[in-house]
Order: sequence, then C-alpha cells, then structure tokens
Amino acid sequence: MSAVRTTCPYCGVGCGVLAREDGTVAGDPDHPANRGRLCSKGAALGDTTDLPDRLLHPTIDGRRAGWDEALDLVAARFQAAIAEHGPDAVAFYVSGQCLTEDYYVANKLMKGFIGSANIDTNSRLCMASSVAGHARAFGADLVPAVYDDLDEADLVVLVGSNLAWCHPVLHQRLLAARGRRGTRIVVVDPRRTVSCADADLHLALEPGSDVALFNGLLTALVARGAVDHAWIGAHTTGFAESLACCSTTIDDVAAITDLPAAEIEQFYDWFAATDRTVTMWSQGVNQSSAGTDKVNAIVNCHLATGRLGRPGATAFSVTGQPNAMGGREVGGLATQLAAHMRLDRAEDRDRVRRFWNSPRVAERPGLKAVELFDAVGAGRIKALWIIATNPAESMPRAELVRAAIARCPFVVVSDCWPTGTTALADIVLPAAGWGEKDGTVTNSERRISRQRAFRAAPGEARPDWWVLAQVARRMGWGAAFAWESPAAVFREHAALSAFENDGSRMFDIGALAELEDRAYDELEPVRWPLPRGASEAGGRLFGDGAFQTPDGRARFIGTGWRAVAEAVSRIHPFVLNTGRVRDQWHTMTRTGRVPRLLNHVAEPMAHLSPEDGVRLGVRDGDLVAVSSPHASITLRAVLTPDQRPGEIFTPMHWTSEYCSGGAIGRLVGGACDPLSGQPELKATPVTVQPVVAQWRGWLLHRRAAQPDSAIHWSRVPMSGGGHLFELTGTTPLTAPNTLATALLDAPEEAESLELCDPSRGVWRYATVVAGRLDACLFLAVNGRLPSRDALSGYLDSEIATEPRTALLSGGPRIVRAATGPTVCACFSIGRDTIRRSIAQNRLGNVAELGAALKAGTNCGTCIPELRQILEECGAVAV
Repeated sequence: MSAVRTTCPYCGVGCGVLAREDGTVAGDPDHPANRGRLCSKGAALGDTTDLPDRLLHPTIDGRRAGWDEALDLVAARFQAAIAEHGPDAVAFYVSGQCLTEDYYVANKLMKGFIGSANIDTNSRLCMASSVAGHARAFGADLVPAVYDDLDEADLVVLVGSNLAWCHPVLHQRLLAARGRRGTRIVVVDPRRTVSCADADLHLALEPGSDVALFNGLLTALVARGAVDHAWIGAHTTGFAESLACCSTTIDDVAAITDLPAAEIEQFYDWFAATDRTVTMWSQGVNQSSAGTDKVNAIVNCHLATGRLGRPGATAFSVTGQPNAMGGREVGGLATQLAAHMRLDRAEDRDRVRRFWNSPRVAERPGLKAVELFDAVGAGRIKALWIIATNPAESMPRAELVRAAIARCPFVVVSDCWPTGTTALADIVLPAAGWGEKDGTVTNSERRISRQRAFRAAPGEARPDWWVLAQVARRMGWGAAFAWESPAAVFREHAALSAFENDGSRMFDIGALAELEDRAYDELEPVRWPLPRGASEAGGRLFGDGAFQTPDGRARFIGTGWRAVAEAVSRIHPFVLNTGRVRDQWHTMTRTGRVPRLLNHVAEPMAHLSPEDGVRLGVRDGDLVAVSSPHASITLRAVLTPDQRPGEIFTPMHWTSEYCSGGAIGRLVGGACDPLSGQPELKATPVTVQPVVAQWRGWLLHRRAAQPDSAIHWSRVPMSGGGHLFELTGTTPLTAPNTLATALLDAPEEAESLELCDPSRGVWRYATVVAGRLDACLFLAVNGRLPSRDALSGYLDSEIATEPRTALLSGGPRIVRAATGPTVCACFSIGRDTIRRSIAQNRLGNVAELGAALKAGTNCGTCIPELRQILEECGAVAV
C-alpha cells in the first residue's frame, strides 16, 4: 500500500506526514519542516482516523436531513436576516483548522458578497497580536524568519513559548543546533516549563511584564554600543521616540519584572554581544491585553541591531495552528482583506471587488471574536455559522458564550465530531476531516504544503469549501462560486495575490496561479513570496532593509509598559495562567478520543507552588476550587517548584465532555488588547480554596455517561473500548447503593454484583451482561482503591466462570507489571516501566534508556522527564 504525502493537522510547524489508508503514519523525511520527525500527537494520527462518534449526516433541529434541504435552509435564513437587518446581522466564526481553500471561500462570501467583515477566526485567540505587531512595524503581516535560522543562531530567546511541548519538532531542531554550535538558549516565561530544562538562563518574570524587560533591553543595547545606527538611519523611522518610552535602569526593570538584577544583566549582555540572535515567541506574548506592544517591544530590539532577515538573526513568531498563516493570507481575521490587502484602504477594497466581480466589499472591520459573541448575546447577530471550532468551550467567559449561542435565532455548525458547540446548533453539517479532504496549509515559516486525502470521508461528510460554495450559489452568486475542485479555488487565491501587484505586496504566489489540477496534486512544499517568473522560492524577508510601508522603512513603535488588564486583589489574590500540555490539542475533539494521548496527563490540574500549598493547607493531589468573577471550577492540585508563588497554571484543553469542571475558559475574563482584539488568557485574577474530599472511586463503564454534578470526575477512554472515570466526592457518602445504581445505569438484563464492607469504608459493585462485564464501581472512604493499571483489563472481560469475589477484589485481570502514567507517548512507555528498566539494566543516561526501551527516540518531548526519572533513580542523566 503506497503512502500519501500530506501535512499534520496540529501545530504551526507544518510537519510532513506519510499516511496510508489503513491509518498507519510516519514522518515524511523529504518534508523540509520536519525531515521525518513527528511529535507525540503527530505519531498518534493513525489512531484518529477511525474514531467513534463522527458526524455523518446533516441534521436540522436534531433530525436527520438531506444536504439539499439543509443547504437551502442555511441560504434562506441568512438571506432573510440580511434582508431584514442588513449584512452586519450575520457572522461567520471559522478556524485555523480550515484549509486555505476553505478559508478563501468563506472570506469571499462574507466580505465580497454578503458585504460584511463579520468573519473572525479562533486564530484571534492565538496570533492576532503578532499580526497587529507585524503590521505596525513592517507595514504588513509578514514573518521574516525561516526554520533554518534555528540552525544558524548563536543565541535563541524563547519568549512565552514552551517550544518543547507546543512545537516539539522545532525544539528538537534547536537542540540539535545547540549540540553542533553551542547555541545558548534563554527562556522568558513566568513558569518553569519543560523548555527550561535545556536553557542556559530562565527568566521567570512577573506575568505581563515582557514589555518592561524588552524596553530595558533596548536601553541596554544603546548603553553597550550594540545599536547599528547606520542600519537604523537607512531603513527605519521612530527610533528616538520609541527609546523615550523605555525604562532606563536595571532597577526599574527588576522592580516591574520581579527578576534579580544579575539575571537581567546577564540576558542583556548575551543579547548585546551575540550578532546571530533569534527571538521566538508564541502565546505567552500574544495572549495578553498588551500583546501587540509585547511584539513590537521585541521587534524594536531586532530593528535596533539590524538583526532581521539575516541567517540566524531575526524575530520569529511561531503560529499555534496548522493554518493560522494560511488564514491570514486570505484575510481570515475580521480586520483584514484578502491577499494582504487592507480593509481600510479604498483602493485595496476596489481592487478586490473588481477581481471578485462582487456587488460590494465590506468597508469597515468586522467584529473580533470576543465582541462578536458579545454581539450574538446582545441579539445583534441573527444568523451565525461556526466552522471547525468549539467556541462554547474555548472562548473566554465560556458560559456567557454558550448562552449567547443558545439565544441566537439561527446557528449553523460545521464539524467532524459532536462538541459543546454542535449541541447548540439549529443545523449541524458533517465536515470532512484530516485524511479525507484536499487543500493547502501554510506553516510558521510561510511554507505552503498540501494536505491530501488518503481515505474516503465517512457517511455524507463534505469538505468545508464545497459546503460554503453551495450556500453561496443558493444565495444567488453561482457564477462567482462555481469551482469544481479545491485546485480551482487555490488558483483563484494565487491569482488574487498577484493581481495588480507590482511588488508592493510581498505576499505574492502568482507563480502558482495557473497550476493544472495534476500539478496542484503534486505540489511540493514551497515558501512564499513566489511571484510569477521567480527563479526560486521565497526565503528570509527584510534582509535587504526593504519593508512594505509607504516609504519602505520599518517603524519603531513606542511601547510604554502597562500592567495586566485585571489586577489581583484581596478577593482574587492569585494569577491564573492557561496553556497547553504535551499530548492534547485545543478542546480535545480529536486527541481526547485517543487513549494513549490521555495516559500522560489524565485530567486538568491546578499547578501551585509548594509555598502556596502550605499557606492554603493543600497537599499534592488534593482538590481546590479556583474561582474568578465569572465562574468556579474544582481541580486537583499539583504542587511544583516550577510555579511562582501567587500564580496558578492549568491546561486549557479539558471540557465538560471530559471532566466535571468543564472548560477553563469559564474563568477567563473578556479583557482584550485594544489593537489586536486578542483576549488576555494568561493573567486572570482568581481565588484558590481547598476542597475536602469525602470519598474516592473508580468507575469503569462501556458508555461515556457523565456522573452527577456533585461529584468531581474526569474521564479517559480505554484502549480496549469503554471509559475509566476517576471520582472524588465532596459530600459524605451517605447512600452508596443509590449512587451505584445511578452511576452503573445497568440495562434490564444485567446481573448485579456487590461486595461491600461499610466498617472498612469499602463498596464495590459490578454489572454483567451476557457473561461480560458491562460496568464496575469501586468506592472507598479512607480506604485503598485498585490501581489504574489493574483495571485496564476488566471491561468487557468474560467472567462467567470466575468467582465473584475475585472480580470485585480489584486485582489485575492479567498478572503483569504496572506501567504507570505514560512518559513516552510515541511508544506508550510508562513511568514504572522506565524505573524498572533503569534498576534492572543499570541504565545511566537517556541514550541508554532509548536503546533499551526506545523512549525518547522519536519526537524527544519526553527527554526532560526521562532525565528527571534518571536523577530520581540515582543515575547520571545525560
């Protein structure tokens, strides 16, 4: 069976994948983004191709419908809303999961034919501040760097980026470069993340103080004579004005950032002395009420030293989603126009209108994500179409967003699986997913790659570009939406980039505008700019000092430091930081259904410092209630020295489908950067209070029935089918039999079993259907429970000849060694297995572990944890 070359659907690295119809995947050694490597999520893609619960047919108000009926209704309801209330009464909310072709059709329909800019994307939550910062400094949203810069840098500064977990293939590339040339690594992050394990310096600064740190750096560069005045004079404007906004002393910076002055001096010395410096940033910079200023404060330092667009010397924003860059190319944000043209320029609007031959083009920016859902809640949006994203779980103030969607008169959701958002829709449209649809994505270094179908879409699922075009045709614009393939859409997108482009717009892929279908199918990964007649693909930008501003000069931007939008108080004294974990993606719509990806981190945790644990009377594993002005969520605590006192970290992935607390976005407020509209997701004031656990339990069940709301629970899928729930009761266990009846939810034909000892505080129940275990429940008050490993072989096992007491004893069904929580997700190797191998084989370093177990030999994201285990076992971790 031949492999199909495609591209991973997760982060913005844009890794090449070799996929086969049977679901097996491998890294593509010929793809320049990853050179054959895959991270733990990418390596598990094969496990996602046949996941259960796919949306297979259109539904209207919950009943199955045909495509014609559903599409006719979508078109009619949008037309009616526009006719009665105007074009700004409708909106689209799309996603960086969309392919460029999907994105292009959605934007053409909304901005060029409906005539509103009310189309925004979940990229607003991750990249909007970089977009705005680039536009202010460079004249357009242009990323100057390429991945090769990591190979050639002598200093790499990671700002608000846990590269090791969020872009692991790039992190491994950085570590390889370090091994070759001794590259220094500095991590700027309030939290000690896995990326810090290989850093030469970790600056654990006060949340939100990045602008002060980089303003101080600009001042220090002047004082150390590291500023390139000739380059500044030839290629920039505004240097003196931006310098006047900066902090002037190390003491000023130390006071704002809460960093030791010696650490600040060390960072400034290294930056000033190292010509080949790359500063790379991600969500810790962008997801802030001052995100745009953070971006410009960083860029200012690179402009001042002339370190931009040169090998190993540049500023580099890495995107969070697989096609965040492609969405920006087609104008995916409410503030953009297609092909990097500007919505606020009449000549650009006219150019796009003439190219599209459209009746109108939106004349003003549309509603950004947070304000868009505020408008939905206020009743100003009458028809809403959500594509490939789950805002009911992922947006700030998620409960308000959920309520707003529920009140909207007409909601359409296109997705592959049921989500908290599809549950609120009037019409649900089944979308073709990864491996089933064709198109392109653009990664963080501007490289366009093909996503290719290698299997048929299930049921009646269809690609998003086709669905959008069908609705546009029904709204009366058939001639403009007459494409018969994604290749035709791509050709139009490429042609628009070149239309009346005399070189003033750097985004130009005109060389691809006339690709025949076969050439599109065979398109190799290629980086833009790629204008017609180009002799080679695009490389670094701005190395020649030419920018996309009217005068061709870059702009220094004055970035005075300001505090986070919502300050801590006596009522809410902690700062909540949200982020990602290694093996999960967004709201777990895909990854949460893969058992091995939930074995590393099985539930959302509240990470607190040990000092705060002592002060609160909280031990590791206890429950805590985390509350903001918007909601309260109960989480299990993890005490770790990686966390600064007074701060708390919790992952953003888990939703009400997987845990009792629901989406962490319920806690986050609606404060946004005034320029980018990106919400502040890293600095929410909260209170933390201990919650006393009254009992604990395990529920093993064939079905994903959710426990009662009074129970703290989390759910993971089991590799053999079914689900394992971890339960913690916060009220006394007064009626265990009643609780068991509700949780087991046994069918009528089930045989019920019990083994209860109230004197020991132990209750155990099971239900058997046709000689096989259907569900079992283990409850304990101050008693022991069987291990997670012991339960893994229980569900659906044959028990007809087995003594009932053995079944409920909690012993392992198959005698085997416990594996423990997964450390190496690529090869499903647990912590206990690793510890045994170290002891039995006298392993002394990571290389020996890799040879013995393969752990750490693929994506490498588990290597810091392997080192930690080696140290715990008394080995020398190298």
